[in-house]
Formats: sequence, C-alpha cells, structure tokens
Amino acid sequence: MEQAAPNGVHTRLTADFPELAHLSREDLEDLLADPAYFQAIFHSLPQVRLLYQGQADLGSANETIAKNNLAYQEDLYRLRSETQEAFDSAKGLEARWKELEKEQREVYQRYDPQFLLMRLRHATIAQDDLSEARANAFVQGSASDPDPVPLTGKDIDDFVKEFRELRKTYHKRVMWGERWAAGDVAWRND
Repeated sequence: MEQAAPNGVHTRLTADFPELAHLSREDLEDLLADPAYFQAIFHSLPQVRLLYQGQADLGSANETIAKNNLAYQEDLYRLRSETQEAFDSAKGLEARWKELEKEQREVYQRYDPQFLLMRLRHATIAQDDLSEARANAFVQGSASDPDPVPLTGKDIDDFVKEFRELRKTYHKRVMWGERWAAGDVAWRND
C-alpha cells in the first residue's frame, strides 16, 4: 500500500505534466529536495517557456506602446498648454461679456420709457421751480432794494424775455407729460 500512493501521485503528476514522465522516483525526490534542480526542470517545461515568452512579448509590446506614447508627449503638453490658454481666454471673455451686459443694461435703463417719464416729470418740476424763483427774485430785487434804482424798460424786457423762455420750456414739458399720460407717446424698441 505504501508503494501505491507514490505511484498514484507519480501517475497523476505525469498525466498533468507528461514532460516529467521520463524522470524516476529518485529524480522526482531530488527535484523536490533541491531548489536549483527544481528551477532548472521547471524553466525547461514548454508551458513555462510559453508563459515566459508571452510575458516577454507583452513586455516588448508595452515598451513599444510606451515609446509611442512618449513620442506624443511634447505634442500633448503643447496641446494641454494651448487648451489651458484657450480656456483661460474664454473665461476672461466670459467675464468681460458679463461686464458689457451690465453696462448695456445700465445704458438701456436710461432710455427705458418709465425712466424717461420720471426724468420728464423731474425736469418739469425743476423748470417750474426755476421760473418761479426767477420771477420772485425779480420782484424781491426791485421791492427790497433800500435805495431803489428805477427799472429801465430794458431791464423789464430782459426779464420778460427770460421768463417767457423758462415758462415756454415748462409748458412744453407739461404738454409732453399730458400726451404721455393720454397714451399718445409710443416708444420704438429698435
């Protein structure tokens, strides 16, 4: 029985590795006892040689691929740099675009119909105040002068001319405001 086990193991071993069938039992024991002998036999097996050859072929293919990749390295770095510059430029242009849009909105706001109506109303009130202040100054100036100098016709004519121009501008503005309120003013969007 003791003999059957080693022969059974020997039979299975030679079935899996027919290259070892020519080795005797003593050679197999030496193979297990001596690591150098084991390595020599192991590396002489066709499967191991094929494995090492496949490994060498893969290594060679990887080396070729690596060399090809390295050949593209400078171009890739240049493209990366150009892409980064283009991206940075685009970001700068985008920021500038936002600034220009803001400026455009501010400019357009000055021509918005509601803003223009507000300006017209303020200008109308300011014009009325200016003409009234000029009239009051004329009346107060001639009445409050401790040593009244008689007004000449030229002084009165100059005041009347100036006052008429001030009131004319005021009434034009009132007229435009009334037209606007009546819906007679149309704003084009072009």
